[in-house]
Amino acid sequence: MHLSRRNLLATATLAAVPAASPGEAVSPGAAVSPQHRESFRTGFERLAADGYQLLHGQKVGIVTNPTGITRDARHIVDVMHASPLVRLTAVFGPEHGFRGTAQAGGSEGRYDDPETGLPVYDTYLKSGQPLADVFTASGVDTIVFDIQDVGARFYTYIWTLYDCMEAARLAGKRFVVLDRPNPVTGREAQGPVLHKEFATFVGRQPIAQAHGMTVAELARLFDKEFLGGSVPLETVLMTGWRRTDFYDASALPWVPPSPNMPTPDTALVYSGTCMFEGTNLSEGRGTTRPFELLGAEGIDGRWAAAANALGLPGVRFREAYFAPTFSKFEGKTAGGVQIHVTDRAAYDPVRTGIALLVTAREVWDGFAWRSDDWIDKLTGSDRVRTMIDAGADTDELVGAWRQELAAFRRIREEYLLYR
Repeated sequence: MHLSRRNLLATATLAAVPAASPGEAVSPGAAVSPQHRESFRTGFERLAADGYQLLHGQKVGIVTNPTGITRDARHIVDVMHASPLVRLTAVFGPEHGFRGTAQAGGSEGRYDDPETGLPVYDTYLKSGQPLADVFTASGVDTIVFDIQDVGARFYTYIWTLYDCMEAARLAGKRFVVLDRPNPVTGREAQGPVLHKEFATFVGRQPIAQAHGMTVAELARLFDKEFLGGSVPLETVLMTGWRRTDFYDASALPWVPPSPNMPTPDTALVYSGTCMFEGTNLSEGRGTTRPFELLGAEGIDGRWAAAANALGLPGVRFREAYFAPTFSKFEGKTAGGVQIHVTDRAAYDPVRTGIALLVTAREVWDGFAWRSDDWIDKLTGSDRVRTMIDAGADTDELVGAWRQELAAFRRIREEYLLYR
């Protein structure tokens, strides 16, 4: 059997991933041993340790942002630029920008990076041939992708990955993905699957709302399932990462992937509570706990009581009041809930988010969807909105997507690279 370089990298990496001993159960909430942390390496760390051999003789451009760091918190662009072993000639910035100076829905534009002098090109909201033209104009031979994802379909970096893969194919460029952990584990996919007629930049293709995959796994799925297997794709996998690992198992410092993703705790709840962007309630933007604080003027303690009465696993809700410094209810006092995850292994963020939508509508007569039906884009169809409006409860909603989720899980299984 012929093994391509891609297959060799994948095979070698899989062999190095520590597995549980026969009969040994690995608890998703278990403490992580120092030995396990020591064995962990990101895709970039493995690439650099190999002297960048995969990039030898190539003019390299990298799609990254502030999360592209080493374990000692140096940015990989600075590390690569200083190395004589790799020829880094361009940087491509996503939403929020390469150095992360832009808020949601913004980017940094085209500029020369003051630190390295490298040209920085803007990829945000570019796709297809226009993005391919950017890659061509940059003069690079190989495009590298290294951005920390948070595990939710509507977090746009995975669609930056998708768009860049498609554009690399159009421009005739090699595409290399350097893998990083899914910070909320890769245990399983959860939530509704996108319906194609609702595709936008917060969901280009039919994957689950909480996909439970790493970016390298997603890249393989995107290529084979949606891009015809025609992307010149190579991946550099992690070593020492298990599907049950939360972010702290990596011992990597956390860098906010976007301004409103300040901690791994935010990522843990985000795939559920980001749905509140589709309502007139605050999703906590403008506070120090975005997506963990939810509320609006006129909501009181009845919401927390109703949510706690459901007995959802791994979570409690505290009556909370907050005054956002920007976004919804800026400078006003909103009442609502703070989410406290008590058992992250048992916690189901999507089910919890649905339950909070249902109970918010029940206890607050001011509840409304955004007039542009943004909730449909976030959840991937009009089902959540119409079923909640019709009085459906949490179990009915979760049951409504059971078959499509099962089908996605079967597809997903083929592309999983870690145990």
